[in-house]
Amino acid sequence: MKNIRITVEYDGTSFAGWQRQSGTKVTVQGEIERELGKILQEKISLNAAGRTDKGVHARAQVVNFSSDSPMELSRMVHSLNSLLPDTIRVSNPLEVSMDFHARYSARERHYRYFLLEEPSAIYGRFAGCAFGKPDLAVMQRIAVSAVGVHDFSAFSREDRDSPGSICNVTACDWYRYKRFLVFRISANRFLRSMVRYLVGAMVSAGKGGLSLEEFSRMLESGIMSTSIVPARPNGLFLWKVTY
Repeated sequence: MKNIRITVEYDGTSFAGWQRQSGTKVTVQGEIERELGKILQEKISLNAAGRTDKGVHARAQVVNFSSDSPMELSRMVHSLNSLLPDTIRVSNPLEVSMDFHARYSARERHYRYFLLEEPSAIYGRFAGCAFGKPDLAVMQRIAVSAVGVHDFSAFSREDRDSPGSICNVTACDWYRYKRFLVFRISANRFLRSMVRYLVGAMVSAGKGGLSLEEFSRMLESGIMSTSIVPARPNGLFLWKVTY
């Protein structure tokens, strides 16, 4: 039995998220498991570093799985990429120790959110939109206040599969890159839709709809404001995972 680690890049636009689901919904995990099972002639179950929501992308998702197959890893990846849709690509296959787990062995996850100030027919597939020019300095002040160990339940959706709401955010900031405003955040763990709710709150602050004091109260109380709407998923990328 081997424990194999691979890196997965995907355009999440047409998928119902990463996690395998019952019924007819198409997911990234489901697609990979099905095609990998055909190649290896085994039932494959993937462990992932993070479970991205519907429409969210990944630049470097990390997964691992167990296999008895003697197939060379390079051949396995080549065969898998030939069967998967063009919106999923796998790379960097490695045989790792049996105690490696893509989720539980990870030290930090890193996400980035790309935001446009005005709609774009070309870039809109991979970026949210502020529909105006938010104040980047205000958004940066809000972002800095989120660094540290906090209860982020005010910025997440309920997730029965992942109890607890305490996260240690080690980096959180905004910067401008060409036509995009980019939100960069790193933490030991993330709650469901947490990054999208944080982006939504910070964009609201940048447009005068939320103050730093109000954001701080939400962070301290754990109570979500009904005025905060999560940013659209199309701008969010699981950027990398640190082990």
